[in-house]
Amino acid sequence: MRFRQAFLLLVVLAIGAFIALDLGRYLSFEQLKASQDGFAQLHAQQPFAVAAVYFAVYVLATALSIPGAVIITLAGGAVFGLWQGLLLVSFASSIGATLAFLASRFVLRDWVEARFGQRLADINAGVDKEGGFYLFTLRLIPVVPFFLINLLMGLTRMKTGTFYVVSQIGMLAGTAVYVNAGTQLAQLDSVQGILSPVLLGSFVLLGIFPWLARRVVAAIQKRKVYARWASVRPKSFDRNLIVIGAGAAGLVSAYIAAAVKAKVTLIEAHKMGGDCLNYGCVPSKALIKSAKIAHQMRHAGKYGLSDTTPQFSFRAVMQRVHDVIRAIEPHDSVARYTGLGVEVLQGYGKLVNPWTVEVTLSDGQMQRLTARSIVIAAGARPIVPPLPGLDDVGYFTSDTLWDEFAKLDDIPKRIVVLGGGPIGCELSQSFARLGAQVTQVEMGERIMVREDEEVSLLARDALQADGVRVLTGHQALRCERRGADKILVASAQGQEVEMVFDALVCAVGRLARLQGYGLEDIGVPTQRTVETNEYLQTLYPNIYAAGDVAGPYQFTHTAAHQAWYAAVNALFGDFKSFKVDHRVIPWATFIDPEVARVGLNEQEAQAQGVAYEVTQYGIDDLDRAIADSEARGFVKVLTVPGKDRILGVTIVGSHAGDLLAEYVLAMKHGLGLNKILGTIHTYPTMAEANKYAAGEWRRAHAPQKLLAWVKKFHDWRRG
Repeated sequence: MRFRQAFLLLVVLAIGAFIALDLGRYLSFEQLKASQDGFAQLHAQQPFAVAAVYFAVYVLATALSIPGAVIITLAGGAVFGLWQGLLLVSFASSIGATLAFLASRFVLRDWVEARFGQRLADINAGVDKEGGFYLFTLRLIPVVPFFLINLLMGLTRMKTGTFYVVSQIGMLAGTAVYVNAGTQLAQLDSVQGILSPVLLGSFVLLGIFPWLARRVVAAIQKRKVYARWASVRPKSFDRNLIVIGAGAAGLVSAYIAAAVKAKVTLIEAHKMGGDCLNYGCVPSKALIKSAKIAHQMRHAGKYGLSDTTPQFSFRAVMQRVHDVIRAIEPHDSVARYTGLGVEVLQGYGKLVNPWTVEVTLSDGQMQRLTARSIVIAAGARPIVPPLPGLDDVGYFTSDTLWDEFAKLDDIPKRIVVLGGGPIGCELSQSFARLGAQVTQVEMGERIMVREDEEVSLLARDALQADGVRVLTGHQALRCERRGADKILVASAQGQEVEMVFDALVCAVGRLARLQGYGLEDIGVPTQRTVETNEYLQTLYPNIYAAGDVAGPYQFTHTAAHQAWYAAVNALFGDFKSFKVDHRVIPWATFIDPEVARVGLNEQEAQAQGVAYEVTQYGIDDLDRAIADSEARGFVKVLTVPGKDRILGVTIVGSHAGDLLAEYVLAMKHGLGLNKILGTIHTYPTMAEANKYAAGEWRRAHAPQKLLAWVKKFHDWRRG
């Protein structure tokens, strides 16, 4: 740190000396013309010494970003001629630019990364991919200040060698123009005389050339990708778009296509609405509501009523879950989408080539469809851990438990839930509130590991308060049958722990559905998800992926968000494409109290080296929360140090998922905490928690010195 400060001081002193001694007067066009003969004579007497001094001065001026590079370049042409001048200037300018690049990196990059880590991470990702191309383009257009390019590139992760080589090549054309102009210095009246409209136009064309070349290269690459399919490419297409999968991503993709009057076919092999309607969001929230009512009945005393043990049929609870699904089904039904103009086919869709999908219909018939573009929205499936004995004892997943539990008159007495993520936590608490003895097993050291530690601890406390036995640091080893008993054996601290259960629920995560759709047959790369670019295109530019199958998030709202980009790019990408925007993604875990988040939390900010400031407001102080006997939880906001710009928000409390929406809007549109503080919030509502959190930030940043003077003013006014 001291060396960095000393280096910065040295640079400042050097620039200060340049200004104080008025050395800039030697870098004027008039001074150069007046000194031309003297420089030429000196060069004739001591050619090597003059060249060395000139080279060193050029490097130093460029490294310190001192204005006057144009004059020094002209001097190179005037004194050394075209070829020697071009050689000296080309290397001196590139070396000096690289030194400025390194100085900026040494002095400023750590500080910039600390304050703008996430934004810089996105820039660095682009630099890693195409940084050399963008730098080359900027170097070709001399109207862009080169010193600014040097300093800004130093803040990125661009390799020094790449920066030097690209700069050396990219600046060559502009350098040659100015050095050549220097050889004709006697005929020039001003620097502006060099930059004629024709020359400026030539530079602009040079700058545009790489972009044109890039389009040509892209076209060649596209032709190469499709080369193996050239003989089967249809001359015309049956449809504009085919969508495989009718979950959130598929439904939205088809809806958008129909809305813009494209001919679109939606293919679904099982149930319309996908995982969210049938196995995830909808049934789990219906179950959570029933469980919460049962919990409130047992604890009615805190509302001034009498505690009572709820009497219910578990079959009736599960029937209500299915009734809720049926009530929402029309929103995602075949009838609705057919009415919107979407052709809906019930069957399995498989890619035959980049434009053709073979559909095995539910009645066994086969049909082949062609489309200009295809969207893969196949969703995800539950992960089933490879535990010995698992199939023998039987298990449930979030896909199967709704139908299987609906057959039971009573809830299983002893339930083991594998997994400490959001799904595992929601199911564990709900089953416990409905009367089951629930044991939750998590291999990691805490549940809900993506959240801050205090949030994980609060969630654990909430589950344990409802009777859930939470076992963290327990790795499931195997399942066994001993007579009528079913047993899960886990390992913890080197010891084996046994848990007897009547029902085992696997909730350890979900994997993208990648097999059975022909992706592997036509060579579309997949890892944990389908590999896509920022436009959601796969290897084949006309094939897109959206939702869980594309990642990186497995949320219904993210799937719908991606679907807009996939559909619009698929239909109109030849004219304008849009990069998918993952900057502001909210999510919530619907345990009680709810946990909702958008943006960074503390553990992510620390891992990414992002500087932040924490403001926290306790919901136990909120009037509406007190009135509802829900006075627990908090709103925690991360902001840029000293500013009200929001980096991330975590809310724990009743209706946290709803409260988060205000912060999602604020982050999406660049609104800070002062805007939230200045917004009227209805009293008494839970939403006031957001206003009070903003108020906490405002108080912490009150101008104390100014307030001291204001106090003196008021004292004076009182006489």
